[in-house]
Amino acid sequence: MPKLSPTMEEGQIARWVKNEGDNYDAGETLAEVDTDKATMEMTALKAGTLLKILKAAGDTALLGEAIAITGTAGEDISALLSEPPVSAGGKKAEENGSRGVEERSSAVQSPVNTPKTEVQVASVATAAPPANAGGSASNGRLIVSPIAARMAAENAIDLKTIVGTGPNGRIIKRDIEEALAGGGQASTASNLSARTFTPSTVVGASAYTDETTSKMRQIIAGRLAESIGPIPTFYLTIEIEMDACLELRKSVNASVSEDQKISVNDIVVKAAAMALVKHPFANSSYQDKNIRFYQQADIGVAVAIDEGLITPVIRGANLKGFLEISAEIRDLAAKAKAKKLQPEEYTGATFSISNLGMFGIKEFTAIINPPEAGILAVGGAAPTPVVRNGEIVVRSIMNVTMSCDHRVIDGATGAKFLQTFKQMLELPAMMLA
Repeated sequence: MPKLSPTMEEGQIARWVKNEGDNYDAGETLAEVDTDKATMEMTALKAGTLLKILKAAGDTALLGEAIAITGTAGEDISALLSEPPVSAGGKKAEENGSRGVEERSSAVQSPVNTPKTEVQVASVATAAPPANAGGSASNGRLIVSPIAARMAAENAIDLKTIVGTGPNGRIIKRDIEEALAGGGQASTASNLSARTFTPSTVVGASAYTDETTSKMRQIIAGRLAESIGPIPTFYLTIEIEMDACLELRKSVNASVSEDQKISVNDIVVKAAAMALVKHPFANSSYQDKNIRFYQQADIGVAVAIDEGLITPVIRGANLKGFLEISAEIRDLAAKAKAKKLQPEEYTGATFSISNLGMFGIKEFTAIINPPEAGILAVGGAAPTPVVRNGEIVVRSIMNVTMSCDHRVIDGATGAKFLQTFKQMLELPAMMLA
């Protein structure tokens, strides 16, 4: 199993596209896999035959661990099957030099006595459901892969009408695709969740299902644990009058087509990027023996998807206009929800923004995504009575809280950054100054 994303350490196979005994050509897809952030396809490096599947759909494997054997149809692979498995990290299963891992090939070469046989490895991760999941478990519960559940919900398909073809009868993506191709009927019941429980006349402890933690959720948990523990974090909150910003948005949207209209968040991203280049320590990262200062503001914009939170990156946001930022965010958000983001599209941000204002959240704090030094938690703008020049007036007030890595951002540094950010939103022309 090769590494297909910077944070990938292990993976889970979503499904095999090819079956044992199938022939394939170079470039053909052998399996569909979910990395920690995106759904990927494992493709063959050269033509061959899938002789043996070592890791079934739903199985998890560490990097470098063999998941299948490929070669020429009819080959004797008994010797390979009797050998110790390839260990994690792509290290040789035996120290006799007969087997190794090609750095960029996603294939573990075979022993010398069977030169035509190779052990293929795939890039996979645990966004798929557990191996024991199924369309109808023995207790009557429906167990569905997250991808299949999302597709069913989006297309109003009643999961109770689907026969799962995954391991142990699990409903998987292919089953939903076949239902759509066959004109699957909309559910007459509310399909609020893929986890449906059979009613029982016996009242007792609640029934439940255990689903393997997705690789994405594992990465989120691990990275946030790294953040809130070792990183000395403090928080700064500021109120911002958004009236001028809202007028700017109204003016821009009045002069562009419907599919070009910008959001408040697009303006927030631009303002943050411009403020970051004016305050280098806010746009830096702690590197133990040095501090890394970034020359441009690559803003990670938090997007909620079924498996958790992902932050597509707007590269050089300080160099882009509102319309370009808006179009890029829409495109990346759509790819994120479809799990089609590539690693370079969601890694390497210099600073992040999480906006929950559209959910009615007034104020919150966000956890820093290492190695970034800060993140902005943006609440919703709401009409608020305030005192201006001795009079009570109503203004659209937005609360923003900045989480700061104290190893590189001091209190005054963070406060100055927020002052600049506030000024740019309250007087948008300052973004051009």
